[in-house]
Amino acid sequence: MTDRVKAKVVIVTGAAQGIGFGIAEMLAREGARVIVADKQGDKGKAAAQAICAAGGQAIFQLTDVTRESDCAALVAEAVQRFGRLDGLVNNVGWFPRATLEETTTEFWEAVMNVNVRSAFYCCKYAIPAMQRAGGGSIVNIGSVHGLQASANLVAYGAAKGALLNLTRTLAGAYAADRIRCNYLIPGWVMSEGEIALAQSRGVDVDELRAQGTKQPFGRHQTPQDTAYAVVYLISDESSQVTGSIFHIDAGMSSLIFNRRHLA
Repeated sequence: MTDRVKAKVVIVTGAAQGIGFGIAEMLAREGARVIVADKQGDKGKAAAQAICAAGGQAIFQLTDVTRESDCAALVAEAVQRFGRLDGLVNNVGWFPRATLEETTTEFWEAVMNVNVRSAFYCCKYAIPAMQRAGGGSIVNIGSVHGLQASANLVAYGAAKGALLNLTRTLAGAYAADRIRCNYLIPGWVMSEGEIALAQSRGVDVDELRAQGTKQPFGRHQTPQDTAYAVVYLISDESSQVTGSIFHIDAGMSSLIFNRRHLA
């Protein structure tokens, strides 16, 4: 532990597993007091308990981030328990595949709710708490698909593009309050969500691991690869960084890899 975010109070959404848990775990390891927010009750409680068992500080808050009342309650609980709010990581995401022809109105709205509306709700209630604390840092977990098109991710790509614009808007609107907002793009992370998506397409775990060896650096990314960058963006080390796109994607955003990895 190096105490890079010592005593900061940080909410991480979708933190029961995968990238979110990796982020929450590392923030706690670096001294933050973490609110694990997730709609999976048992997994969320277990995640918070695991962080505490490792010597960190964490609590669990049952939260469906597509519900405004839940997001308001999440921020209120963080402030009530720890007296302030310094950071918010909007990590919740859902990336089902569908072409335009396959995308129904209900599907479109569901993808938008998870990937955009959730961040809007959390920011809406987190920013006033950060203003009272004298500043803060918001990290929105984006996607390469928010920058570059993929024909079978129509709704997801549109949602992550909207999240990028929300990030930039908030960065400009609240800079005078010392509230920073940045957009972080992970690469191909071997997480529970990625495994489930692969299996739904008939790809087993061994085949998925084998595909990882064909990545630019010879492996899938881990949640910790993303978490390292989040710690930096939450910490005071990044006090002059806002409205930025952080590529932690092993080159996936580079045109040299697009045809092979983003089709």
